[in-house]
Amino acid sequence: MSTGFTAGEQNWHARLGKLRDVVRQEVVARQLDQELPPAPVRIIDLGCGQGTQALRLARRGYEVTGVDASPGLLARCERDLAAEPAAVRGRVRVEHGLIEDYAERGRVSPFPAVLCHGVLMYSADPDPVLSVIARMTAPGGLVSLLVRNGDALAMRPGLLGDWAACAEAFDSDRYPNRVGITARADRLADLSGRLARHGLQVTAWYGVRVFTDANPDDAEPPPDLQTLLDCEERAGRTDPYRQLAALLHLFARRSG
Repeated sequence: MSTGFTAGEQNWHARLGKLRDVVRQEVVARQLDQELPPAPVRIIDLGCGQGTQALRLARRGYEVTGVDASPGLLARCERDLAAEPAAVRGRVRVEHGLIEDYAERGRVSPFPAVLCHGVLMYSADPDPVLSVIARMTAPGGLVSLLVRNGDALAMRPGLLGDWAACAEAFDSDRYPNRVGITARADRLADLSGRLARHGLQVTAWYGVRVFTDANPDDAEPPPDLQTLLDCEERAGRTDPYRQLAALLHLFARRSG
């Protein structure tokens, strides 16, 4: 079962736990805390990967279904889940499959909250995935989307001094990412419009990885990580900093 992410999966595994990954996961987690309804609520994580957010939410009392097309990432998720207390294990269900196929399964009730993080950049056309997300969201339910920020695509190559790539990025929505794949970015206004056409209205948005995106892939979290995360979180909710973030974290609500 292959997706646009498959070719970069081994590189992804190698970067888990490094600074850029930690910043992404921790800042996204803080933003989810601000926007999600209180537990217990049923959540589906479409493209859950290694399960970082799914496990964290289960620890907080949410009932989480994780769906991913990668057997390797799901195996890692299930290994980590096995180390959790029984109460947490009982709140997580992991399923192997393509996001585009999931809504076609019988007797799948819509969820009050739907997560889809780091998926749209590997879809040449985001609308099939957005259609599934909309169908899986209950009336009045909340969607959390994490995408590459197309409005600031020139920032990373510029900070790295790659001026040819920087010049090209101003007029493109494609970019070579850190796991070796040519991926796609979304501009905030364009994605908000697409979501509206699927019955999802953006209610809040944040930036993720404002200051640390150009760090080396193998950079480790520093001793003052908590202060770093506080700065990243504040920048992610503050203009003009959030507009320059590597990733956009959008929250949208389905009409009730």
